[in-house]
Amino acid sequence: MNADINEMPMSTPPARRLRWWMVLAFAGVLVLLTLVALQMRHNGPLAAAQVGAGEAAPTFTLQTFDGQTVNLASLHGKVVLVNFWASWCIPCSQEAPDLENAWRQYNDKNVVFVGVDYVDTDTEARKYLQQYDITYLNGADLGTRISQAYRIRGVPETYVVDKSGTLRASFIGPTTLDQIRATVDPLLSN
Repeated sequence: MNADINEMPMSTPPARRLRWWMVLAFAGVLVLLTLVALQMRHNGPLAAAQVGAGEAAPTFTLQTFDGQTVNLASLHGKVVLVNFWASWCIPCSQEAPDLENAWRQYNDKNVVFVGVDYVDTDTEARKYLQQYDITYLNGADLGTRISQAYRIRGVPETYVVDKSGTLRASFIGPTTLDQIRATVDPLLSN
């Protein structure tokens, strides 16, 4: 039997077989991740929008950097401004002076400001508060429970809650003293 070498079946080299398995495995993982992302977008945390005006403000308890405990539910009867921030956030630094100025104008008028530090280190957060001479209540969002309840997308974000505990306004991105006044002043007369 004289067989032509070209007619003999050639075995696939082991390196080529391994390469095909890696490509198939990678493609399978990619398909799986795509399916998970689509499911999350329709039913999971990616589907949820921020809480909006007219909704009950999500309640929370916050341990402040100076050891106080703040419970939003106990602040009914007051206008509450909740600001999500981080020391590493440049827009947060831009709004910090306006927030502190607003706090100093409203601190004796039945208004409470609560700063919620998002994904930060204790040391950097305290430096930030000192740098901007922030005197209103601030604490770390341990486990990101509060930011998840408000479904924030990033920092800074600010939420204004009326005396009955209903969310009245939200600001995505840095807020200004004028925006705060325009939102808080009408709520004080109610």
